[in-house]
Amino acid sequence: MSKTAASLAPAADPSRWKALVFIALAQLMVVLDATIVNIALPSAQTDLGISDGNRQWVITAYALAFGGLLLFGGRIADKWGRKNAFVVGLIGFALASALGGAANGEAMMLGARALQGAFGALLAPAALSLLAVMFTDAKERAKAFGIYGAIAGGGGAVGLILGGFLTEYLNWRWTFFVNIPFAIVAAVGAWMVIREPAGSRNRAPLDIPGVVLSTTGLVALVYGFTRAESAGWSDALTVTMFVASALLLAAFVLVESKVKSPLLPLRVLLERNRGGVYLSLGLAVISMFGLFLFLTYYLQVVKGFSPVKTGFAFLPMIAGMITGSTQIGARLMTRVPPRLLMGPGFLVAALGMLLLTQLEVGSSYPALILPAQLLLGLGMGTAFMPAMSLATHGVNPADAGVASAMVNTSQQVGGAIGTALLNTIAASATTAYLTDHAAEAAAGGPAGQLIQAQAMVEGYASAIWWAVGILVASSAIALALINTGRPGAGGPVASGSVEDAEFKVPVIAH
Repeated sequence: MSKTAASLAPAADPSRWKALVFIALAQLMVVLDATIVNIALPSAQTDLGISDGNRQWVITAYALAFGGLLLFGGRIADKWGRKNAFVVGLIGFALASALGGAANGEAMMLGARALQGAFGALLAPAALSLLAVMFTDAKERAKAFGIYGAIAGGGGAVGLILGGFLTEYLNWRWTFFVNIPFAIVAAVGAWMVIREPAGSRNRAPLDIPGVVLSTTGLVALVYGFTRAESAGWSDALTVTMFVASALLLAAFVLVESKVKSPLLPLRVLLERNRGGVYLSLGLAVISMFGLFLFLTYYLQVVKGFSPVKTGFAFLPMIAGMITGSTQIGARLMTRVPPRLLMGPGFLVAALGMLLLTQLEVGSSYPALILPAQLLLGLGMGTAFMPAMSLATHGVNPADAGVASAMVNTSQQVGGAIGTALLNTIAASATTAYLTDHAAEAAAGGPAGQLIQAQAMVEGYASAIWWAVGILVASSAIALALINTGRPGAGGPVASGSVEDAEFKVPVIAH
């Protein structure tokens, strides 16, 4: 067996850095798309005649397809080949984007968004698992995942800037068409330079019951949180979705423990380092999604910023994330254990979030929002980098795709929870403030408008307090569960099996 393991550790691919360029480009496209459409939605809604009740489906259709199909996409990448899955995902995403840009009505738009989500679910885990199997040297792996982590963390804010420019100066349709050149360049480049290591595919038969149970369970979970945001937590359908999700995912776990070739081998999920990453990162993303939502509304509604100016206002966070990922995380990951980057990183982000609990209607951008964003970016960038690398920590190479899919799933579900949960908390606090100041609010005029603005900011601050607590919990989980040493230092073998131990060092350095 050790000979087999050794044979799976080929010489470093000379094209790996070129491959990283195209993988990073594809990741940027997927992350951009998550926020760029939000900016364009009001214009698209007016042009296509989408009702207020149905406009959320432009976002929800993408989230349901992407979140529900990620595990399936990860296993397809393992079985079919990550390069093949990556290129097909890019071509499909480009075609779906063209369909969205050319949409002439609500049905065509929603169909295009669902298709984008489905191809994104094939593309995203293939991209991350390609990095995992191509970069095996600890220092090179740290640099590669530093770049990938910076894009994963900061791309959403870039989407706000690009979305603002395209919508304000061209047309909302360009927020879809802009994906096409990204996808074509990445697909052609990937096809020419990516060389997958031999023997890393998983050719086991597909676990159809697992596919059905995981997809329906995740769709029900994401839809439950999405519906809770608009219809409330006690709504009958919301409750039904949560109950159905719990039953379906419990059945999925049971099936995966019994079948010979599971969609998600439980060894991927239960290894403490990977489990710690999935849980801590999912919680941290709850905070990040809430922050994007509240700061966007605060800057545009309360401060009166334009979409383009709002996008530029997020630049300090992007700068912080890039610095945290490439200069702090990547440089220190080969010198200190990952938990000592992730735990403190989440705490620094929590400190930045804590500053934002002091938001007021007249708060200064340079004095409060800018330093808070820098701290958030530095902390999250530093934590994201080892988290992305540890997503495939010690994994059998045949499971790299589905392990990568799990980190994407934790982010997607975390995003859905964050948007719904924090928005509900903010709305409740705003309502309570308006109730307490009903007389002033009813007065109308400038005084009434000021009370309305103060109520909104009070709601944001209340929800941000929860986000602080969630980031502290992320830090505690990372410090408690992640126990691997620095790459190359011979940290504990956590999976427990001889086979896992043999695959650990030569294939996926950690």
